[in-house]
Amino acid sequence: MKIINTDVAIIGAGTAGLGAYRAAKAHTDKVILIENGPYGTTCARVGCMPSKLLIAAAEKMHQIEQAGPFGIQVEVPPVVHGRSVMKRVREERDRFAGFVVDTVEDFPGQDKIRGKARFISNHQLQVDDHTRINAKRVVIATGSRPSYPGFFNNVGDRLIINDDLFDWQDLPESVAVFGPGVIGLELGQALHRLGVKVKVFGIGGALGPLTDPEVAAYSKEKLAQEFYLDTDARVLSMRKAGDKAELNFINLDGDEVVEQFDYVLAATGRRPNTDNLGLENTDLALDERGVPLADEKTMQCGTSNIFIAGDASNMLPLLHEAADQGKIAGDNAGRMDGSKPGLRRTPISVVFSEPQIAMVGASYRQLEQKYGNCGCFTTGEVSFEDQGRSRVMLKNKGILRVYAEQGTGLFLGAEMFGPAAEHIAHLLSWAVQNRMTVAQMLEMPFYHPVIEEGVRTALRDLNAKLHLGPEIISHCIECGPGA
Repeated sequence: MKIINTDVAIIGAGTAGLGAYRAAKAHTDKVILIENGPYGTTCARVGCMPSKLLIAAAEKMHQIEQAGPFGIQVEVPPVVHGRSVMKRVREERDRFAGFVVDTVEDFPGQDKIRGKARFISNHQLQVDDHTRINAKRVVIATGSRPSYPGFFNNVGDRLIINDDLFDWQDLPESVAVFGPGVIGLELGQALHRLGVKVKVFGIGGALGPLTDPEVAAYSKEKLAQEFYLDTDARVLSMRKAGDKAELNFINLDGDEVVEQFDYVLAATGRRPNTDNLGLENTDLALDERGVPLADEKTMQCGTSNIFIAGDASNMLPLLHEAADQGKIAGDNAGRMDGSKPGLRRTPISVVFSEPQIAMVGASYRQLEQKYGNCGCFTTGEVSFEDQGRSRVMLKNKGILRVYAEQGTGLFLGAEMFGPAAEHIAHLLSWAVQNRMTVAQMLEMPFYHPVIEEGVRTALRDLNAKLHLGPEIISHCIECGPGA
């Protein structure tokens, strides 16, 4: 049995783990990076990048099909060559993943250990049956994995997760997508636009990350005009029938139907990879999912020597969040003088559907919970249906809702479904992080004609509803949380 003594041991070499490694190495040379699976981040291998490759192909096909209203007639019907589409997805996916692999391969050999790590105690890790590590501090960066109800296994090998999809050699004829969240919406719409018969099913009515009822209702209506979308489906049964998955469900018209699909794509969520780490051998406090409780500013688990970062933390499962958390965790783990808060940026998330969905700062649900019914936050909105630049490009579907605090006029956040949402979200997130008021935002330059003019319209609507001054501030303090 090999024995290693180190200052920092990092479990997992994904986005969070690599960020933690670099940050810890700034303080000490004694850092060990442990990985049980293939090198290469979730984003590069099965997440952000391969999904965007599929979406890019789908967008190109959609643009060709929608050329008619511009006076451009495509004389020969366009044909999707599924094998060529998936070949590019796989090759570019491997290229992106290869960059990460090359980076890890360049790390010093003594810094890397292959195998599955388990805690023996807060300070000891066992890696398979070959190495025991004594670590002053440990960073858990083990990521997450797809999660779905057990009855999905009724369809046998017709069940896939997004990891499997990106290894397809060709496009199938039909797919039933379960889960209209980020993954389900992106992949479901992309497959539909590439000629695959797609039905998207959800439970409870939720759509993506949206919490604003106005934005959610509008988004469901517009997306359902393009492909089958039932966010509160009643699926009575599913089974494997020959080489197909057979679903018995109540359709949108209220009729019971039986339909077969080549595959069932389970996009019903992910769970942190913390259940097989031997955490029962530590003194860490765990939440109901078995995830260590941690301070989101320092990523330290209680007052222990253990830190957690990325999807494993069960906080915000996004690449940029994983990178930030990894840097904070690694920096604090590498220090000899205790933990300190790291930079936590304004939350921002984007769903690359068409139109896109974006969330910035505080969500509508969070503001309702914070301010209750005292009327201490208000909303402004704009429709993109008649917005100039959007209409010129025939991308005039969308709604933006923006939120601000009464009394101070502080801009708090936004939820959006519409054109260029990924870019608008960045502008608005910068405003939130800089703690700008709505009045200050309206002093910023707006060019013409651009989609961002819609932001100004929403802010003007919001500004007109604001009541400013010390009396309103006192009222909101009195009726707010903790009053």
